[in-house]
Amino acid sequence: MYLKKGSTNFLGALLILTAIFFFSCSKSDNKKNPVPFANKAIESNVDSAEKSQEEELPDLAEAITNFSKNPDREVFVEDFWRWIFTEAGIPERIARKVSTSILESPAFIMELLEVLQNDRYTYYLVDKQRSMPDAYEPEDLVKLQAGAYRLGRDGMQLRRAAAEALQEMATAAARDGITLTVGSANRTAEYQAQLYAQAVRTYGQVVADRESAQSGKSQHQLGFTVDFSPIDDSFAKTPANEWLLKNASRFGWSLSYPDGYEEVTGYRWESWHYRYVGKDLASFINAYFEGIQQYALQFIYAWQEQAGE
Repeated sequence: MYLKKGSTNFLGALLILTAIFFFSCSKSDNKKNPVPFANKAIESNVDSAEKSQEEELPDLAEAITNFSKNPDREVFVEDFWRWIFTEAGIPERIARKVSTSILESPAFIMELLEVLQNDRYTYYLVDKQRSMPDAYEPEDLVKLQAGAYRLGRDGMQLRRAAAEALQEMATAAARDGITLTVGSANRTAEYQAQLYAQAVRTYGQVVADRESAQSGKSQHQLGFTVDFSPIDDSFAKTPANEWLLKNASRFGWSLSYPDGYEEVTGYRWESWHYRYVGKDLASFINAYFEGIQQYALQFIYAWQEQAGE
């Protein structure tokens, strides 16, 4: 694991980790109110942590390993981590699985910190309850070029990292005899507003809200999201769909709205809708959250809210 020592993300991770150890070593009579305790630990260590940026910082891998051997870690996991799982709306079966993993190995915490070192918009939670930042526009959009994949229309764009990952994935698919076709990519807030208004006029408010996002609440505005063609339920029956389900995560792509999870995501099944989250997060989603992107993003959001990031 590589952590950038001078970065804001690293400092945030260090502060969080400081809180973890401070809390895990506390007496059991504090366990009923872990959140304020953890916050106090973070606040009390801000000054010292900032000073340490220009000095040699602790080895997080070794520190987390030591935590896994701490006899009080079960109290911490039960109180602090399970509290975050509850706030994030994580099902009990997943919360239990991750809690067990945390007690057995430092891998979960290590992988979480690795994810947080990446572009924040790869794990940014945007859904019906949480909007994009006001006036957000990706700064590194590049025009998609047909070749390894096809384009449903000209002029589509993605952020550079997503465009490169798409090229890599499409090349691999082509070697397996699969041709991917991009039907939609980055959208501006204005264009998304037009699409949503059109859906309301065509289908009515209730149906539109199951299938189209309001402006500011669409993953497409991240510049990291693709709809593969055909953009309808028939895509689920294509060889491209079967290939993506098996292989997309290897290239950092994640299905956003899987079948049977409308109550979780807010949208009906969209077999064609994939978001680039990066290889670290794609692996994290599969390893700990049963491949459900929304659960992982909700967890990260709750973690950051608690950490004060």
